[in-house]
Amino acid sequence: MKYKKKVSILTGASGFLGQVYIHALHQLGYKIIITDIDKVKLYNLYKKLKKKKYDIHYYSLDVTKREEIKNLASRIYERFKSIDILINNAAIDAKPNFKSKKKMNFENLTESQWDLEINTNIKSVFLMCQEIGFYMKKKKFGIVLNIGSDLSIISPKQSIYNNKKIIYKKPLTYSVAKHAIVGLTKYLAEYWSKDNIRVNCLSPGSVNYKQPYNLKNEIKKLTPLGRLLEKKELIEIVKLLCSNKSNYMTGQNILIDGGRTII
Repeated sequence: MKYKKKVSILTGASGFLGQVYIHALHQLGYKIIITDIDKVKLYNLYKKLKKKKYDIHYYSLDVTKREEIKNLASRIYERFKSIDILINNAAIDAKPNFKSKKKMNFENLTESQWDLEINTNIKSVFLMCQEIGFYMKKKKFGIVLNIGSDLSIISPKQSIYNNKKIIYKKPLTYSVAKHAIVGLTKYLAEYWSKDNIRVNCLSPGSVNYKQPYNLKNEIKKLTPLGRLLEKKELIEIVKLLCSNKSNYMTGQNILIDGGRTII
C-alpha cells in the first residue's frame, strides 16, 4: 500500500522563520502548503523550493480574514482529502523606526497599530485553528503548532534594543499576543483531546540571523548558554513537535531559549 503523505499548512511562510519551518516539514517528508500575504515573496519562495524538489504548493492568504481562510481550507481539503499539520507562524514583529523615537512608546501606541498587530498575531491563530480544526475533527487527527516566543512568558528588556541612533521600544502588542497564544494552546489542547488533535506552542528565543552586532551581544549576556539559537536546532524541535515522536505531548509551551527565561 502506497504511503500517503501528511498535508501541512504554514502561515507567514516568506519570512526567515517561516523558511526554517518549511525545511523541517520537508525533512519529515510532508506535503507543504505555504501561505503569506506577500504574493511576490511567496511566489519567489515557491519557485526556489520547487526547483529543489520540495512537495510544495502556495496560496496567498490574509490570516486576519475569515472568509479567505475558510475558502483556502475548503480548497485544500477538497484537493488533498486531508489537513494533518498546521503551523501558525504569521506575525508582525515591529522593527525600529529610525525616523521617530516616539512611535514605539507605549504612551504613543495607536489604536490602529494595536488592531493590526493583535489581529495578525493572535486573532489569526484563533481563525486558523477554528477553520482548519473543522477538517482535522472530521479525520480525527491533527497536529497544531502555534509559534510563541520567550516573550510569551517574560517581558522584553527594553534597554537591549537601544543604540546610538535610536531609543527603540519593543511594542506591547507583540508581548500581549505571544502570552495569549499560550493560553489558546492550552485551551484547545484540552478541548480537542478526544478528537486526537494535539496542540502545542513552540517558544524560541532569539534565532541567530541578521540582528545588529550590539543586540546579539546584549542577548547573549541575558542567556545562560551565552549564545543565540541556531537554525538547525530549531528545525529539530519542529520535527519533533510535528511528528509522532511527540504523540504524548499536548498543551505544552516548549521553550527553546538557552535558559534566558529561568533567570
